[in-house]
Amino acid sequence: MRFTPILAAALAALLAVPQVAVAQNAVTRPAARPFTSDRITVEVIGSGPDVVLIPGLTAGSDIWRGTVAAVPGYRYHLVQVSGFAGTPVRGNARGPVVAPLAAEIARYVETKGLSRPAIVGHSMGGTLAMTIASIYPTRIGKAMVVDMLPQPAGIVGSSASGVRGLADALRGLSGSEDGRRLIASAIRMFGNADSDERPSDPDLVARATHELAVADLGPALPKIHAPLTVVYASPDAAQGAGIDRTYGVAYARKKGVRLVRINGSGHMIMYDQPAKFRATLKGFLAQ
Repeated sequence: MRFTPILAAALAALLAVPQVAVAQNAVTRPAARPFTSDRITVEVIGSGPDVVLIPGLTAGSDIWRGTVAAVPGYRYHLVQVSGFAGTPVRGNARGPVVAPLAAEIARYVETKGLSRPAIVGHSMGGTLAMTIASIYPTRIGKAMVVDMLPQPAGIVGSSASGVRGLADALRGLSGSEDGRRLIASAIRMFGNADSDERPSDPDLVARATHELAVADLGPALPKIHAPLTVVYASPDAAQGAGIDRTYGVAYARKKGVRLVRINGSGHMIMYDQPAKFRATLKGFLAQ
């Protein structure tokens, strides 16, 4: 397979990567049962109402630490996907990625006795948040999606059906040295400064990217009963109107969805515009 500049650019656009989280206030809860998983690990920080934080493709849970420190008063559950950001791939070594991860996070919520927590997901984490909220609507109190569309292919101006051929080709990328280099290069392009020191499993990245490329959660939006907030980036105000239309059309099937544009930002809103992102998160959690 030839790795052309077009293929490299398309892969980079579909990859949503991140990088670099404490709070207080007591709430009475039933005793939690132990939770063990070979797909995810979860770090709990602070106390207060429960908030589940899910990072994006290849990211570590530490992308949320600055946000968590700046927005106290909640008990945060930081999800780490096994195989991303230098962690052992374990149960994610083969097979489907998104659906099993969504089921595992929902199982965590149930096992730990969390009462309708808020769930916040960035990029691929947003896809997971929407999946959980649509399949397990009674387990989630409210959801926030950060810079992700119901059809992730829409980020590159296409559709799930339009990119299927390219997505099928991407599945085999991790099988060659050139493919692994391409994946690593795309990850670095999105600003994951320590991606070389904490590399993600290339086969897991390729499988997850394929699933995201062909996903379409539009039909699932009416099944999300929880209030939904979607936060998205615009490089500048001049491009905002067009991006507003894209997100408005994409989320039209979710009644009452709240759309929040943050200008002057790239995909990593929590890094590019931390004050605006934290203010938006505070408002969302206070609803």
